[in-house]
Amino acid sequence: MDKIYLKVLRYQLIIIAGLFFFTISLVPGSAEAADNWWEKGTGLLKSFGESSKQTGLSTEEIGAGLKDALRVSSENVVAQLGSVDGFNKDSAIHIPLPKQLDTVKSVLSKVGMSGLLDELELKLNRAAEVATPKAKKLFGDAITAMSFDDVKNIYGGPEDAATQYFRGKMSPPLSAEMQPVVKESLAEVGVVKAYDNVMQQYRSIPFVPEVKADLTGYVLEKGMDGIFHYMAIEEAAIRQNPVKRTTDLLKLVFGSK
Repeated sequence: MDKIYLKVLRYQLIIIAGLFFFTISLVPGSAEAADNWWEKGTGLLKSFGESSKQTGLSTEEIGAGLKDALRVSSENVVAQLGSVDGFNKDSAIHIPLPKQLDTVKSVLSKVGMSGLLDELELKLNRAAEVATPKAKKLFGDAITAMSFDDVKNIYGGPEDAATQYFRGKMSPPLSAEMQPVVKESLAEVGVVKAYDNVMQQYRSIPFVPEVKADLTGYVLEKGMDGIFHYMAIEEAAIRQNPVKRTTDLLKLVFGSK
């Protein structure tokens, strides 16, 4: 009985809304509106239902949903960038040599040693790929620490609002915690050895200027840039694409279709 009543009420609302638009269409110059008064009525009812659904969410549900979005995004990004060539063969986030090494590259290229720089650049990207999965727990902890008031304020923001908040508020502590992780990764993939080899050959050439590069800080910065770049893309996809809403909370907050 309740289902029948709701069905009748639904059509009554559509008819009322449709009659409203039909009446307006009788005004001179509005003939086109008369052709789609039923569609307008249906659209009005649909938007009303969606609006009610959104305003019916509690702060806790919104907060949990956005945290779910960030958790799903970070897990997807970690899996993507933490694989072989996740950084190296991705033109959007590939890590080039630091600008400080431009002089070194120019000098060594002239004596047929550019291959040393190519090897170093590859290893910088490998270090970022190795460090990314190790940072998964750090991102999870940072997401958990977000307050409900914070996520409520960004719920109605742009497609990357949560990611931008996460980056702005969490980057300094994450950088501090990731620094030893990156440093360990640099040693693990042989970046330190490759860099020492490059600089040894460079300094063997007379009258070259002194060059120093902070590879740990550089890979850390570029690695974080790459992670946040794809987290923003993942967040936007979750907001736009129902298929990306893989948890009940995401479907509740952003809709299931």
